Amino acid sequence: MIVERPVTIEDISKDLRNLGVKPGMTLLVHSSLKSLGGWVVGGVEAVIMALEEVLGDEGTLVMPTQSPNLTDPSIWRNPSADSKWWQLIRDFMPPYDKDFTLTTGMGQIPETFRKQAGVVRSAHPHVSFAAKGKHAKVITQSHPLSDSLGQTSPLAKMYELGAYVLLLGVTYESNTSFHLAEYRGNWKGKRKRTVYAPVRREGGKTIWEEYSDINYDSGDFGKVGADFERECPEAYTRGNVQNSSCIIAQQRAMVNYAVKWLEANRGL
Repeated sequence: MIVERPVTIEDISKDLRNLGVKPGMTLLVHSSLKSLGGWVVGGVEAVIMALEEVLGDEGTLVMPTQSPNLTDPSIWRNPSADSKWWQLIRDFMPPYDKDFTLTTGMGQIPETFRKQAGVVRSAHPHVSFAAKGKHAKVITQSHPLSDSLGQTSPLAKMYELGAYVLLLGVTYESNTSFHLAEYRGNWKGKRKRTVYAPVRREGGKTIWEEYSDINYDSGDFGKVGADFERECPEAYTRGNVQNSSCIIAQQRAMVNYAVKWLEANRGL
């Protein structure tokens, strides 16, 4: 029986460097541990350590740590919640706590990263980000409820810092930076909506706060990404980190392109 050589931190670090990750970068990572394939010595912790090693002391590592399960039960789908239980759910839903609330649907890497010493997490109850490194506090220290992925969000702060985006074994549907383009663009069907989030406990019940947001949607992000790659070949690099198909791209180029794409194509 042939046993495949285990993957090490050094292997992952080498592949990241070859892909274009450099010391001092601000890097927003969307990831899939499973995509790496094989046996990674140290598992998810090794992946995080490799990213931090390559970015170095002057770099900043950022990951999405969203908790969309902390939404009002009236909008739940697949599965939905029986309306007779909505108020009970609202009353007893634990409020968001940036040190305690689990990530949902983000994978093992960001959930492990957010608990690491030195990592700071933004305060948004639905779409928080966690960061570590030189610009971590700047990126996460203010994250208003309204327009949660827009002009005052961590995404916008990373845009100003000249950040890069790494899609590590995931598709463009996971690329949160395209959401920033949704706020900046004027596309057909864009509208405001009212959202509710559990923010604190009082008298044995959870208090829900109302805020305003847009009807952002990642359903066409795959098409945006495919056209971005075809039309902006200088703005990204494709490669592999072990068995994981990856892309690293300039966030600013991604967002600027997506604004124009959404205005020209969405809602047609």
